[in-house]
Amino acid sequence: MTRIVFAGLASPGHAFPMVPLAVAAREAGHDVWFAAGDHVHAALAAHGLRPFRPADSFYEIYAEDLEPELDRLAPDLVIHGWGLPGAAEAARRKGIRSVWHGFGRLFPDGIGLARPSMDLPHLDICPPSLQSPELTAPTVPLRPVPYAEPGPQPVARRGPRPLVFLTMGTAFNTPELLATALRALSGLDATVIASTGNNTIKDEIPDNAMVRPWVAQAALLPVVDLVVHHGGSGTMLGALAHGVPQLILPQGADQFANAAALSAAGAAIALHPAEAAPNAIAASAQLLLVDRGGDHRTAARAIAKEIAAMPSPAEVMGILVTP
Repeated sequence: MTRIVFAGLASPGHAFPMVPLAVAAREAGHDVWFAAGDHVHAALAAHGLRPFRPADSFYEIYAEDLEPELDRLAPDLVIHGWGLPGAAEAARRKGIRSVWHGFGRLFPDGIGLARPSMDLPHLDICPPSLQSPELTAPTVPLRPVPYAEPGPQPVARRGPRPLVFLTMGTAFNTPELLATALRALSGLDATVIASTGNNTIKDEIPDNAMVRPWVAQAALLPVVDLVVHHGGSGTMLGALAHGVPQLILPQGADQFANAAALSAAGAAIALHPAEAAPNAIAASAQLLLVDRGGDHRTAARAIAKEIAAMPSPAEVMGILVTP
């Protein structure tokens, strides 16, 4: 049995992509702990990952916060997410083997996160055709698995009309953009399922829409025809795994780079904030729904095949921890 400490930023977009590998480690019989701020503890605990908060960590984890915990737990391996240079430094100081765990494309400079060093291996959940050439470190491909609650999953079904999923994520989710997108999609001959997160839609809900605070995305993505979203890595990769074309309305952080890469690959249309008027959103969504996405769906399905060929979390855990 190997003792493994995972360390992630305390937000769903950063911690949740690490959950499939952590669960695979636990299921393989390894002793797994997860260092993160309190915000994601309930979800991590539900998966049996024994979350803990190093010192006074809220979002980021600094080396001096994690070092005492590494002394206490004495792990054989530390797996730290991008954006946590302190965790990498703590493992280095203690002489513990460690690797980076990515959450998508390597993010550009200037978005408020420290970029990971290139002197350690990276577990890369981004399909190679979309990854930034700036990721020059040795990589271990790892199939991205959409986050799902533990236990039996709900079964999503579709009706006779095309099905559109609308989400603006968590960090940059503004009620104004969500309402604008929902209003734009109301004129389509389609059913719209919208996830509002912490927001409330004050406008009248269109007849063709179902609005929920939370949607079981892992269950919904296999049956949708189009995803309209903010360009977050989790939603982008989750939709790609099922070959779904995307309309991306980027707002900040790495979302503009994600939108540009996926548009260049032919699997998405991107509308920047100045372009995201209701008529433009409606026209772009309609174009992506023609023949269930046409060329855009063909491009998305090509990337889906690439993702399916990537090693599973269980296979990668077997690479990281050899008997």
